[in-house]
Amino acid sequence: MSISKSQYIRGLQCEKALWLHKHRPDLRKISQQSDMTMTTGTSVGELARDLFPDGESIEFDSKDFQGMAQKTKELIEQGVKTIYEASFSHDGIFVMCDILHRDGDGWQMIEVKSATNVKEYYLNDIAMQWYTLSRCNIPLSSACVAVIDNSYVRQGDIEVNKLFKIIDVTLDIQSRQEDVISNLVRLTPIIDGEMPKVLIGPQCNDPFGCDYIDHCWSDVPSVSVFDLYRLNSKKKFEAWHSGVSIDDADKKMSLTKIQRLQVESYRDKHIRIDPKKIEQFMERLVYPLAYFDFETFMDAIPRFDAQRPYQQMPFQYSLHIEHIDGDLEHREFLADEHYDPRRALAEKMLEDIPEAGSIIAFNQSFEITRIKELANSFSDLTEPLLALIPRFVDLIDPFRSLAYYHPNFNGSFSIKSVLPAMFPDNDDLSYKKLGIQNGGMAMETYAALLYMEPELRAQKRQELLEYCHLDTLAMVKIVGKLKEMV
Repeated sequence: MSISKSQYIRGLQCEKALWLHKHRPDLRKISQQSDMTMTTGTSVGELARDLFPDGESIEFDSKDFQGMAQKTKELIEQGVKTIYEASFSHDGIFVMCDILHRDGDGWQMIEVKSATNVKEYYLNDIAMQWYTLSRCNIPLSSACVAVIDNSYVRQGDIEVNKLFKIIDVTLDIQSRQEDVISNLVRLTPIIDGEMPKVLIGPQCNDPFGCDYIDHCWSDVPSVSVFDLYRLNSKKKFEAWHSGVSIDDADKKMSLTKIQRLQVESYRDKHIRIDPKKIEQFMERLVYPLAYFDFETFMDAIPRFDAQRPYQQMPFQYSLHIEHIDGDLEHREFLADEHYDPRRALAEKMLEDIPEAGSIIAFNQSFEITRIKELANSFSDLTEPLLALIPRFVDLIDPFRSLAYYHPNFNGSFSIKSVLPAMFPDNDDLSYKKLGIQNGGMAMETYAALLYMEPELRAQKRQELLEYCHLDTLAMVKIVGKLKEMV
């Protein structure tokens, strides 16, 4: 029996992916895990070592796993109490334990995760570690997962014992040991056998996006039943495997009103316009119109006082103001990455937003929630901040209400779908030309500014301004287009 832990975890998700990884690595599309995501995981893991301080660390060496295992064995024999990245090898399986802590006559195994709860695939991973250590004659007393406690609020220095929750999963891990053995027996022959016949399904993205998805999904057209608006995953796969296409979905499935319109619009390539609904939306708008958009970042480890793990921290906004005479002005804010952005942003926002008129956002719940959080943080700003909320108008409303539907929406009402469909030939309104093209990139870029050289930092700050500027300019153009229709 010879199978690595990574192969084991891959095989549990999809046997075909396991086979492809061994025989057709040329078909692999490497996942675009960002440097920032990996840095977060590393920093959380390193901080968690303070839960069990003064341990010895095994240095990672991709060319000498056996050497890492030997070093671990020597530290155990020397009576070391805590080992970070303790490494073990048995029958082709190599595992590394984030923290291995001596607990009486046995050892406590702690897996550190930057998530806020224990996930199923964590348990499969830990069960494999338990299996391997047991066969290396390591007496184990317990298995635990250290996760982030997102109720923790930083005040002063990080309190590691409050930032992390240690959850004992020993009984669950012990109960999975027979499953580990049966899975090894099942998966090992697959590596050198024939390619398994596995249909595409939920496993393609659960728990991870598969790096062979482009190969396995090559027969799925660019627009398919997988694009049907708010159709649950199980029904999408059932429809696909039953031969249902986007062209005939309304004849073979029970669809909602929006899904039916989506199919009909795709089939006849016609734009659906309801002038009365558009006019009703336009009548809600009160000049001057303030088109507003936040950008936020999240930290697993809070960097500022009064910040929780993974709290949405607004650091930037863009504001276009359209006056009744058609004049358009732009205001913006981008925080200094070295300081807590919230107070400065809130004050500048109150200064920039007109005292009257509609505030327009796309999917307004995000902006409103951030404003409520700011109001809760600063008691002297509570009243003026909360006074903004009744003035909001959601620009997604005329699209969700089907006042306007374009076949190129493909079942999505996000601004990233609406804008290119309404302005297909306007390069000035294209996110693809920008250095930062979506909110996720903006979030990660801002979080990484602290670690950049001055020249690169200046470039990335400019890219952040350009991205957020387009978000609000896009809303101006979309409202202008709707005006033309009535």
